[in-house]
Amino acid sequence: MTMTQDELDRYLMSFGDVWRDYPFGEEVCVYKVGHDNEGAGKMFALVTERSVPLKISLKCDPQLATLLREKYETVLPGYHLNKKHWNTIICSGQLTDEEVRDLVRHSYQLVTT
Repeated sequence: MTMTQDELDRYLMSFGDVWRDYPFGEEVCVYKVGHDNEGAGKMFALVTERSVPLKISLKCDPQLATLLREKYETVLPGYHLNKKHWNTIICSGQLTDEEVRDLVRHSYQLVTT
């Protein structure tokens, strides 16, 4: 069983100081943490709205990003993002929900530490 978009949204919003933004249009929900001097915050997750299967882009350590892409065909270089630091994950069940949650935590920690 793969998580739904609502379940993923609740999980993403459970982290501290997280808010949603739509700077790229209504098809992509960008999850940001904190606010800088201009109120922008830092992106740590992007979710393609209503995609089936669910697609999420997450910031990732470059070495881990490469390993994940080599191991899983559903982990791709970040779509329209820096390919070195971002992966797009197609949530079709190849990665478990727990693995996706771990990668969300990793992304959040990268932008908050």
